[in-house]
Amino acid sequence: MTETLHIDLFSSEYRTNPFQFYQQAREQGPLYLSSAREHHNVWIVVRYEDAEAILRDPRFIKAPESLLPPEERKEPASMVEIALKQISTHMLASDPPSHTRLRGLVSKAFTPRMIEQWRPRIQEITDELLDAVQERGEMELLNDFAFPLPMTVISEMLGIPEADRQQFRIWSNLIINSVGNQENFERIVADMVAFAQYLFAFIKQRRQNPQDDLVSRLIIAEEEGDKLSENELISMIFLLLIAGHETTVNLLGNGVLALLLHPDQIEKLQQQPDLIKSAIEELLRYDGPLYTATGRWASEDIDYKGVSIKRGDMIMVGLSSANHDEQQFLHADSVDITRKDNQHIAFGKGIHYCLGAPLARLEGQIAIGTLFRRFPNLRLDADPRALTWRPGILVHGLDTLPVAF
Repeated sequence: MTETLHIDLFSSEYRTNPFQFYQQAREQGPLYLSSAREHHNVWIVVRYEDAEAILRDPRFIKAPESLLPPEERKEPASMVEIALKQISTHMLASDPPSHTRLRGLVSKAFTPRMIEQWRPRIQEITDELLDAVQERGEMELLNDFAFPLPMTVISEMLGIPEADRQQFRIWSNLIINSVGNQENFERIVADMVAFAQYLFAFIKQRRQNPQDDLVSRLIIAEEEGDKLSENELISMIFLLLIAGHETTVNLLGNGVLALLLHPDQIEKLQQQPDLIKSAIEELLRYDGPLYTATGRWASEDIDYKGVSIKRGDMIMVGLSSANHDEQQFLHADSVDITRKDNQHIAFGKGIHYCLGAPLARLEGQIAIGTLFRRFPNLRLDADPRALTWRPGILVHGLDTLPVAF
């Protein structure tokens, strides 16, 4: 495998047009060597077939500390290490059997049947947000619509007070935008500590006065006689809050932009509103909310299609790259809301498949379907070349999206 392609994953050039890079990377081989270090390498999986295989492969684990012998495992010492520990003891950062136990404690709340019960409320929130901007004739889609919709829904599910939701967005942005950058994490340690302290206080309040919400149910949850520890509970709420709105915010932002840049697809959707389900699947594939899945580590030395992966190497599965692989998707770089058999991997695969996928899909279908029905003349109110993308190597989302109608 030649190493002629070099890309800075934190650069604005990459964020502006990652798909050009992905195409070149897929031509080189199944894995792209992002960085080579003395003790371990970081690989990005760029082809669909390999992404799907590695997402399902139990040799690639989520908890790298398990690779160390017990005597070498260190308790967190610095403030940033302690804060990270408090918010990362969740199912997305664990392997079986811990993952199985943690996921089992919350999975019942996110079944398609349970999520479908939220349809009327999601529609109500969507209409309220559009009512608020209708007379203005313009809005900043992320602030006015794409953020408050999923944040309201997940906050109501968890029982988070309305007054605290804007602060959650600030904390969420700081943490998500720092993924993969230790220096940035060290700069925001005070915010991470404040987030954890808020969750401690909120859990204490719910222990004393349970409500009809998911946090209260998690506190008393029992699955085969098991319960969440305090750190697990904080991490679970953190994960549900962040994952419960971040994915949908960027699904809505990226999806609306993709449609605005392909007006023929808007016309199809307006003529056939029942295409909204396949439209959301195509938008998830074409410009999904994540560049990569969260990190995995090789639990042993692995020879993968001629690539030597060493024990402890980090693997980033390129969801966006896999979803643009021409070997899997015909005309992969085109938007086609009528695309059939769209087996994209925007929500991952395997045991870590996104628990909130049914909720994100429903929110996307209602929000985008209602938006283009109520504002049939919706248009981009900026030069698309002037739009900027959020920093970080995980979340793929716009900074702002001005629209008029």
